[in-house]
Amino acid sequence: MAPEMPPPDIAPAQPTSADPRYERAQVQLDRLWQRGTQFLGCRYALMGGAMTWVSERHLVAAISNAGGFGVIACGAMTPGQLAAEIAGTQALTDKSFGVNLITMHPQLDDLIRVCTEARVGHIVLAGGIPPGGAVRAVKHGGAKLIAFAPALVLAKRLVRSGADALVIEGSEAGGHIGPVSLTVLAQEILPHIREVPVFVAGGLGRGEAILAYLEMGASGAQLGTRFAAAKESISHPKFKRAFIRAQARDAMPSVQLDERFPVIPVRGLVNEGTKRFLEHQAHTRDRFQAGELSKEQAQLEIEQFWAGALRRAVIEGDVEYGSVMAGQSVGMVTSEQTIAEIIEEIVGQAVAVLAMRSA
Repeated sequence: MAPEMPPPDIAPAQPTSADPRYERAQVQLDRLWQRGTQFLGCRYALMGGAMTWVSERHLVAAISNAGGFGVIACGAMTPGQLAAEIAGTQALTDKSFGVNLITMHPQLDDLIRVCTEARVGHIVLAGGIPPGGAVRAVKHGGAKLIAFAPALVLAKRLVRSGADALVIEGSEAGGHIGPVSLTVLAQEILPHIREVPVFVAGGLGRGEAILAYLEMGASGAQLGTRFAAAKESISHPKFKRAFIRAQARDAMPSVQLDERFPVIPVRGLVNEGTKRFLEHQAHTRDRFQAGELSKEQAQLEIEQFWAGALRRAVIEGDVEYGSVMAGQSVGMVTSEQTIAEIIEEIVGQAVAVLAMRSA
Protein backbone atom coordinates (compact mmCIF):
# COMPACT_ATOMS: atom_id res chain seq x y z
CA MET A 1 0.00 0.00 0.00
CA ALA A 2 1.33 3.40 -0.92
CA PRO A 3 2.04 5.65 2.03
CA GLU A 4 -0.68 8.16 2.80
CA MET A 5 0.17 11.59 1.48
CA PRO A 6 -0.16 14.51 3.86
CA PRO A 7 -3.04 16.87 3.07
CA PRO A 8 -2.05 19.87 0.95
CA ASP A 9 -1.63 23.21 2.64
CA ILE A 10 -4.89 25.09 2.61
CA ALA A 11 -4.68 28.84 2.39
CA PRO A 12 -6.90 30.69 4.84
CA ALA A 13 -10.15 31.82 3.34
CA GLN A 14 -10.33 35.37 2.13
CA PRO A 15 -12.38 37.43 4.60
CA THR A 16 -15.72 38.80 3.45
CA SER A 17 -17.59 41.88 4.60
CA ALA A 18 -19.64 39.65 6.95
CA ASP A 19 -16.49 38.27 8.60
CA PRO A 20 -15.62 39.77 12.02
CA ARG A 21 -12.02 40.00 10.80
CA TYR A 22 -13.17 42.30 8.02
CA GLU A 23 -14.93 44.58 10.48
CA ARG A 24 -11.85 44.76 12.69
CA ALA A 25 -9.67 45.45 9.64
CA GLN A 26 -11.96 48.28 8.56
CA VAL A 27 -11.57 49.82 12.00
CA GLN A 28 -7.79 49.48 11.67
CA LEU A 29 -7.80 51.21 8.29
CA ASP A 30 -10.03 53.98 9.63
CA ARG A 31 -7.50 54.50 12.41
CA LEU A 32 -4.53 54.54 10.04
CA TRP A 33 -5.89 57.35 7.90
CA GLN A 34 -7.94 59.08 10.56
CA ARG A 35 -5.74 62.16 10.47
CA GLY A 36 -6.31 62.45 6.74
CA THR A 37 -10.06 61.88 6.85
CA GLN A 38 -10.48 64.39 9.65
CA PHE A 39 -8.40 66.96 7.79
CA LEU A 40 -10.27 66.50 4.50
CA GLY A 41 -13.68 65.91 6.05
CA CYS A 42 -14.45 62.71 4.14
CA ARG A 43 -14.97 58.97 4.70
CA TYR A 44 -11.80 57.79 2.95
CA ALA A 45 -8.52 59.73 2.76
CA LEU A 46 -8.36 59.37 -1.02
CA MET A 47 -7.85 62.67 -2.85
CA GLY A 48 -8.56 63.07 -6.54
CA GLY A 49 -5.58 64.38 -8.47
CA ALA A 50 -6.23 67.70 -10.20
CA MET A 51 -6.20 66.87 -13.92
CA THR A 52 -6.85 69.76 -16.31
CA TRP A 53 -10.01 69.23 -18.44
CA VAL A 54 -10.71 66.01 -16.50
CA SER A 55 -11.15 67.13 -12.88
CA GLU A 56 -14.28 69.17 -13.42
CA ARG A 57 -17.59 69.24 -11.53
CA HIS A 58 -18.90 65.81 -12.53
CA LEU A 59 -15.76 63.85 -11.63
CA VAL A 60 -15.06 65.93 -8.52
CA ALA A 61 -18.59 65.51 -7.19
CA ALA A 62 -18.54 61.78 -7.94
CA ILE A 63 -15.31 61.32 -5.94
CA SER A 64 -16.67 63.25 -2.97
CA ASN A 65 -20.06 61.51 -3.09
CA ALA A 66 -18.29 58.13 -3.05
CA GLY A 67 -16.48 59.01 0.17
CA GLY A 68 -13.25 60.42 -1.26
CA PHE A 69 -12.15 64.02 -1.69
CA GLY A 70 -12.56 65.55 -5.13
CA VAL A 71 -10.36 68.43 -6.30
CA ILE A 72 -11.24 70.85 -9.10
CA ALA A 73 -8.36 71.56 -11.49
CA CYS A 74 -8.51 75.30 -12.09
CA GLY A 75 -5.70 75.32 -14.64
CA ALA A 76 -6.03 78.38 -16.86
CA MET A 77 -9.63 79.21 -15.84
CA THR A 78 -10.58 82.82 -15.28
CA PRO A 79 -12.06 83.80 -11.91
CA GLY A 80 -15.52 83.81 -13.48
CA GLN A 81 -15.06 80.33 -14.94
CA LEU A 82 -13.80 78.99 -11.63
CA ALA A 83 -16.74 80.52 -9.75
CA ALA A 84 -19.13 78.75 -12.14
CA GLU A 85 -17.27 75.43 -11.76
CA ILE A 86 -17.37 75.63 -7.97
CA ALA A 87 -21.09 76.45 -8.03
CA GLY A 88 -21.69 73.58 -10.44
CA THR A 89 -19.85 71.18 -8.15
CA GLN A 90 -21.76 72.38 -5.09
CA ALA A 91 -24.99 71.67 -6.97
CA LEU A 92 -23.92 68.04 -7.41
CA THR A 93 -22.59 67.29 -3.91
CA ASP A 94 -22.96 68.49 -0.36
CA LYS A 95 -19.68 66.79 0.56
CA SER A 96 -16.33 68.53 0.97
CA PHE A 97 -14.05 69.11 -2.01
CA GLY A 98 -11.06 71.28 -2.84
CA VAL A 99 -9.69 73.48 -5.62
CA ASN A 100 -6.21 73.23 -7.15
CA LEU A 101 -4.69 76.57 -8.22
CA ILE A 102 -1.48 77.08 -10.19
CA THR A 103 0.85 79.50 -8.42
CA MET A 104 1.97 81.03 -11.74
CA HIS A 105 -1.58 82.03 -12.72
CA PRO A 106 -1.61 85.80 -13.34
CA GLN A 107 -4.90 86.15 -11.42
CA LEU A 108 -3.96 83.96 -8.47
CA ASP A 109 -5.18 86.44 -5.86
CA ASP A 110 -8.58 86.73 -7.55
CA LEU A 111 -8.87 82.94 -7.81
CA ILE A 112 -8.17 82.57 -4.10
CA ARG A 113 -10.85 85.18 -3.37
CA VAL A 114 -13.35 83.24 -5.53
CA CYS A 115 -12.61 80.07 -3.53
CA THR A 116 -12.91 81.65 -0.11
CA GLU A 117 -16.09 83.56 -1.03
CA ALA A 118 -17.61 80.25 -2.16
CA ARG A 119 -16.54 78.71 1.17
CA VAL A 120 -14.24 76.13 -0.39
CA GLY A 121 -12.58 74.57 2.62
CA HIS A 122 -9.33 73.38 1.04
CA ILE A 123 -7.11 75.09 -1.52
CA VAL A 124 -4.19 73.30 -3.19
CA LEU A 125 -1.42 75.58 -4.44
CA ALA A 126 0.62 73.73 -7.08
CA GLY A 127 3.26 74.42 -9.71
CA GLY A 128 5.84 76.06 -7.46
CA ILE A 129 6.49 77.37 -3.97
CA PRO A 130 3.36 79.27 -2.87
CA PRO A 131 4.01 83.03 -2.63
CA GLY A 132 3.74 84.47 0.85
CA GLY A 133 0.83 86.71 -0.15
CA ALA A 134 -1.11 83.74 -1.49
CA VAL A 135 -0.51 81.75 1.69
CA ARG A 136 -1.79 84.63 3.81
CA ALA A 137 -4.83 85.11 1.56
CA VAL A 138 -5.79 81.43 1.82
CA LYS A 139 -5.40 81.41 5.61
CA HIS A 140 -7.16 84.76 6.07
CA GLY A 141 -10.05 83.48 3.97
CA GLY A 142 -10.51 80.54 6.31
CA ALA A 143 -9.43 77.74 3.96
CA LYS A 144 -6.85 75.05 4.65
CA LEU A 145 -3.73 75.19 2.48
CA ILE A 146 -2.32 72.07 0.80
CA ALA A 147 1.07 72.32 -0.94
CA PHE A 148 3.33 69.97 -2.92
CA ALA A 149 6.70 69.07 -1.40
CA PRO A 150 9.28 67.61 -3.83
CA ALA A 151 12.02 67.28 -1.18
CA LEU A 152 12.43 67.19 2.61
CA VAL A 153 14.04 70.62 2.85
CA LEU A 154 11.11 72.15 0.96
CA ALA A 155 8.62 70.17 3.02
CA LYS A 156 10.00 71.72 6.19
CA ARG A 157 9.97 75.17 4.61
CA LEU A 158 6.35 74.81 3.51
CA VAL A 159 5.27 73.74 6.98
CA ARG A 160 7.04 76.74 8.51
CA SER A 161 5.40 79.07 5.99
CA GLY A 162 1.90 77.90 6.89
CA ALA A 163 0.95 74.83 4.84
CA ASP A 164 -1.73 72.82 6.64
CA ALA A 165 -0.96 69.62 4.71
CA LEU A 166 1.50 68.34 2.11
CA VAL A 167 1.34 66.13 -0.96
CA ILE A 168 4.50 64.26 -1.95
CA GLU A 169 4.18 63.17 -5.58
CA GLY A 170 6.61 60.78 -7.19
CA SER A 171 7.79 60.78 -10.78
CA GLU A 172 5.49 57.80 -11.50
CA ALA A 173 2.59 60.29 -11.70
CA GLY A 174 1.03 61.56 -14.90
CA GLY A 175 1.35 65.11 -16.19
CA HIS A 176 4.10 67.42 -14.95
CA ILE A 177 6.50 65.45 -12.79
CA GLY A 178 9.61 65.82 -10.68
CA PRO A 179 12.72 63.63 -10.90
CA VAL A 180 12.25 61.46 -7.77
CA SER A 181 10.07 58.38 -7.31
CA LEU A 182 7.44 58.16 -4.57
CA THR A 183 9.30 55.22 -3.03
CA VAL A 184 12.28 57.48 -2.33
CA LEU A 185 10.28 60.60 -1.42
CA ALA A 186 8.27 58.64 1.14
CA GLN A 187 11.41 57.34 2.83
CA GLU A 188 12.94 60.80 2.82
CA ILE A 189 9.94 62.77 4.05
CA LEU A 190 7.42 60.66 5.97
CA PRO A 191 9.63 59.87 9.00
CA HIS A 192 10.46 63.54 9.49
CA ILE A 193 7.23 65.48 8.89
CA ARG A 194 4.77 64.97 11.72
CA GLU A 195 3.41 68.49 12.18
CA VAL A 196 0.89 68.23 9.32
CA PRO A 197 -0.83 65.45 7.36
CA VAL A 198 1.15 64.15 4.37
CA PHE A 199 -0.60 62.57 1.38
CA VAL A 200 1.30 60.34 -1.04
CA ALA A 201 0.83 60.38 -4.83
CA GLY A 202 2.33 58.94 -7.99
CA GLY A 203 1.80 55.49 -9.48
CA LEU A 204 -0.81 54.44 -6.92
CA GLY A 205 -3.52 52.10 -8.15
CA ARG A 206 -4.16 49.48 -5.47
CA GLY A 207 -5.11 49.48 -1.81
CA GLU A 208 -2.21 47.31 -0.69
CA ALA A 209 0.31 49.94 -1.81
CA ILE A 210 -1.62 52.76 -0.16
CA LEU A 211 -1.80 50.73 3.06
CA ALA A 212 1.99 50.37 3.08
CA TYR A 213 2.44 54.14 2.89
CA LEU A 214 -0.16 54.69 5.62
CA GLU A 215 1.85 52.37 7.84
CA MET A 216 4.95 54.44 7.03
CA GLY A 217 3.19 57.53 8.35
CA ALA A 218 1.18 58.93 5.44
CA SER A 219 -2.27 60.29 6.23
CA GLY A 220 -3.83 59.39 2.89
CA ALA A 221 -3.23 59.17 -0.85
CA GLN A 222 -3.93 61.09 -4.04
CA LEU A 223 -4.92 59.27 -7.23
CA GLY A 224 -5.45 60.63 -10.72
CA THR A 225 -4.94 58.01 -13.42
CA ARG A 226 -7.39 55.47 -11.92
CA PHE A 227 -10.09 58.15 -11.93
CA ALA A 228 -9.40 59.65 -15.38
CA ALA A 229 -11.11 56.80 -17.24
CA ALA A 230 -14.03 56.43 -14.83
CA LYS A 231 -17.60 56.41 -16.11
CA GLU A 232 -18.24 59.82 -14.57
CA SER A 233 -15.21 61.33 -16.32
CA ILE A 234 -16.11 63.62 -19.24
CA SER A 235 -13.00 62.51 -21.12
CA HIS A 236 -13.56 61.25 -24.67
CA PRO A 237 -14.26 57.52 -25.17
CA LYS A 238 -11.04 57.25 -27.23
CA PHE A 239 -9.10 58.77 -24.32
CA LYS A 240 -10.55 56.20 -21.94
CA ARG A 241 -9.86 53.33 -24.33
CA ALA A 242 -6.25 54.46 -24.61
CA PHE A 243 -5.94 54.14 -20.84
CA ILE A 244 -7.57 50.71 -20.77
CA ARG A 245 -5.26 49.38 -23.51
CA ALA A 246 -2.06 50.87 -22.06
CA GLN A 247 0.61 49.27 -19.91
CA ALA A 248 2.84 50.97 -17.36
CA ARG A 249 5.75 51.10 -19.83
CA ASP A 250 3.61 53.11 -22.27
CA ALA A 251 3.47 56.10 -19.91
CA MET A 252 6.79 57.85 -20.45
CA PRO A 253 8.12 61.33 -19.63
CA SER A 254 8.72 63.81 -22.45
CA VAL A 255 12.31 63.94 -23.69
CA GLN A 256 14.50 67.05 -23.77
CA LEU A 257 16.71 67.08 -26.87
CA ASP A 258 18.99 70.05 -26.11
CA GLU A 259 19.85 71.37 -22.65
CA ARG A 260 19.90 74.90 -24.06
CA PHE A 261 16.13 74.60 -24.50
CA PRO A 262 14.70 73.14 -21.26
CA VAL A 263 11.59 70.97 -21.44
CA ILE A 264 9.52 70.43 -18.31
CA PRO A 265 9.05 66.65 -18.01
CA VAL A 266 5.47 65.53 -18.63
CA ARG A 267 4.49 61.87 -18.32
CA GLY A 268 1.97 60.60 -20.86
CA LEU A 269 1.25 57.78 -23.27
CA VAL A 270 3.74 57.61 -26.13
CA ASN A 271 2.05 58.41 -29.45
CA GLU A 272 2.72 60.13 -32.76
CA GLY A 273 2.61 63.47 -30.99
CA THR A 274 5.51 62.60 -28.69
CA LYS A 275 7.55 61.42 -31.67
CA ARG A 276 6.80 64.62 -33.56
CA PHE A 277 7.82 66.65 -30.51
CA LEU A 278 11.35 65.27 -30.79
CA GLU A 279 11.40 66.14 -34.50
CA HIS A 280 10.07 69.62 -33.69
CA GLN A 281 12.81 70.18 -31.13
CA ALA A 282 15.48 69.10 -33.61
CA HIS A 283 14.09 71.34 -36.36
CA THR A 284 13.81 74.31 -34.01
CA ARG A 285 17.36 73.79 -32.73
CA ASP A 286 18.64 73.69 -36.31
CA ARG A 287 16.86 76.94 -37.13
CA PHE A 288 18.41 78.54 -34.04
CA GLN A 289 21.88 77.37 -35.03
CA ALA A 290 21.32 78.70 -38.55
CA GLY A 291 20.49 82.12 -37.11
CA GLU A 292 16.83 82.03 -38.18
CA LEU A 293 15.57 82.22 -34.59
CA SER A 294 16.79 83.88 -31.43
CA LYS A 295 17.21 81.69 -28.35
CA GLU A 296 14.05 83.15 -26.87
CA GLN A 297 12.08 82.56 -30.08
CA ALA A 298 13.31 78.97 -30.28
CA GLN A 299 12.37 78.30 -26.66
CA LEU A 300 8.89 79.72 -27.25
CA GLU A 301 8.37 77.59 -30.36
CA ILE A 302 9.27 74.46 -28.40
CA GLU A 303 6.98 75.39 -25.52
CA GLN A 304 4.08 76.14 -27.85
CA PHE A 305 4.20 72.73 -29.54
CA TRP A 306 1.83 71.21 -26.98
CA ALA A 307 -0.51 74.23 -26.75
CA GLY A 308 -4.05 72.87 -26.71
CA ALA A 309 -2.82 69.29 -27.04
CA LEU A 310 -4.27 68.12 -23.72
CA ARG A 311 -7.73 69.41 -24.61
CA ARG A 312 -7.49 67.75 -28.01
CA ALA A 313 -6.84 64.41 -26.33
CA VAL A 314 -9.27 64.64 -23.41
CA ILE A 315 -12.21 66.43 -25.04
CA GLU A 316 -11.82 65.79 -28.77
CA GLY A 317 -10.37 62.28 -28.54
CA ASP A 318 -7.20 62.93 -30.54
CA VAL A 319 -5.08 60.29 -28.84
CA GLU A 320 -2.61 60.09 -31.73
CA TYR A 321 -1.37 63.67 -31.72
CA GLY A 322 -2.83 65.08 -28.51
CA SER A 323 -1.21 64.93 -25.08
CA VAL A 324 -2.49 61.82 -23.31
CA MET A 325 -1.18 62.51 -19.82
CA ALA A 326 -1.14 59.35 -17.70
CA GLY A 327 0.75 57.94 -14.75
CA GLN A 328 2.46 54.56 -14.65
CA SER A 329 -0.54 53.14 -12.78
CA VAL A 330 -2.35 53.25 -16.14
CA GLY A 331 -1.67 49.53 -16.50
CA MET A 332 -4.09 48.99 -13.61
CA VAL A 333 -6.91 50.66 -15.52
CA THR A 334 -8.53 47.60 -17.09
CA SER A 335 -12.14 48.71 -17.55
CA GLU A 336 -14.40 51.73 -17.34
CA GLN A 337 -15.61 51.61 -13.73
CA THR A 338 -17.67 54.03 -11.69
CA ILE A 339 -15.85 56.14 -9.12
CA ALA A 340 -17.69 54.29 -6.35
CA GLU A 341 -16.48 50.94 -7.73
CA ILE A 342 -12.88 52.17 -7.92
CA ILE A 343 -12.87 53.49 -4.37
CA GLU A 344 -14.64 50.38 -3.04
CA GLU A 345 -12.07 48.18 -4.78
CA ILE A 346 -9.09 50.12 -3.39
CA VAL A 347 -10.47 50.22 0.15
CA GLY A 348 -11.36 46.53 -0.05
CA GLN A 349 -7.81 45.61 -1.07
CA ALA A 350 -6.34 47.43 1.92
CA VAL A 351 -8.89 45.95 4.32
CA ALA A 352 -8.28 42.42 2.97
CA VAL A 353 -4.57 42.67 3.80
CA LEU A 354 -5.29 43.82 7.35
CA ALA A 355 -7.92 41.09 7.80
CA MET A 356 -5.60 38.33 6.58
CA ARG A 357 -2.99 39.33 9.14
CA SER A 358 -5.40 38.46 11.92
CA ALA A 359 -6.40 35.14 10.34
